[in-house]
Amino acid sequence: MKIHKAWWLGIRDIQIMPAPRHRPQSRRPQWIIILVFLVSVSLIGAYVYGSRHYSACYFFSSSSCISFKQWLPPSPARVFTDDEIAARVVIRDILNMHPMQSKNPKIAFMFLTPGSLPFEKLWEKFFLGHEDRFSIYIHASREKPKHVSPLFIDRDIHSKKVAWGKISMVDAEKRLLANALKDAENQHFVLLSDSCVPIHDFDYVYNYLMDANVSFIDCFEDPGPHGTGRYSNHMLPEIEKKDWRKGAQWFTMKRQHALLVMADSLYYLKFKHFCKPGMEGRNCYADEHYLPTLFHMVDPSGIANWSVTHVDWSEGKWHPKAYRAQDVTFELLRNITSIDVSFHVTSNEKKVLQQRPCLWNGVKRPCYLFARKFYPETLDKMMRYISNYTI
Repeated sequence: MKIHKAWWLGIRDIQIMPAPRHRPQSRRPQWIIILVFLVSVSLIGAYVYGSRHYSACYFFSSSSCISFKQWLPPSPARVFTDDEIAARVVIRDILNMHPMQSKNPKIAFMFLTPGSLPFEKLWEKFFLGHEDRFSIYIHASREKPKHVSPLFIDRDIHSKKVAWGKISMVDAEKRLLANALKDAENQHFVLLSDSCVPIHDFDYVYNYLMDANVSFIDCFEDPGPHGTGRYSNHMLPEIEKKDWRKGAQWFTMKRQHALLVMADSLYYLKFKHFCKPGMEGRNCYADEHYLPTLFHMVDPSGIANWSVTHVDWSEGKWHPKAYRAQDVTFELLRNITSIDVSFHVTSNEKKVLQQRPCLWNGVKRPCYLFARKFYPETLDKMMRYISNYTI
């Protein structure tokens, strides 16, 4: 009727028109109306729910049913930049290379500290008797350390200042990795702070890391303001918001992954320029996002998604719980060493608790090999407990 009316109003030259003849209203079969209704419902259902619930069929034949999504044209693939193509080729070849065989594989223990290490004596007790299976590297960002253990003498590397939350933290990590990679026998790399302590004996730690089929890099998706809320569109096109991840900086990684970190400049530069405190009115901390996001993008199945360094965030503050001398008990250490589930809490209003079992080569095992943050005053107690609580 709307079409007829528009046609009628558009004729200006004709003054008189014969009256339309009244035709008897046709009776359409009800089955046609019902069929049109069912087809409409089917198409709407296919559009809303996709191939999970409905199928749209050509000519309503069961032999030619296809999902509604297949009717749609394919999404155009993004064209990679020259830098992306080069980066992906290098990353692919590093991940596909055969691990370097070493007659004497070692673990590189890399200490990121502002100055002296208050737990040198504790670490000395941990290392003694295993001198051919470890290497030590110390990055002191503020002052030259004074060493009390001979194992730590002459282990300092050329260091630069580190500002909390800035890209200089990632630079220090890469500086440690570069120095440790010079020794071909170093096959696994552990990043530790000055407040870290071992909670197992050396043999346990060595076997746990060297026999694992993944690197232990913390990684989870946080939809809150301290997670994806820190993402900037300046990361595009190389890093999309859906790939943005968060995690603790205290990692352990295989040599293959250490080489990958050293080879990367494309993604690193994105974080250097667009993830920093005060960026676009928000605080973004590169050390919490660079490695989790990078490995989620390039080798998600190659990381454990949790850190083997325990830290207690239960107080809900900007910094984790710090342990005083009175806090250090056999019960505390036994509880930490028995935890076999990793926990993450989102930073949005819902505060969703994400938990997953700690799977070591597919088998559920305790998550943690080290713990932080311990005050220097806990040294004596830790020295007494280290031989007794380790599993």
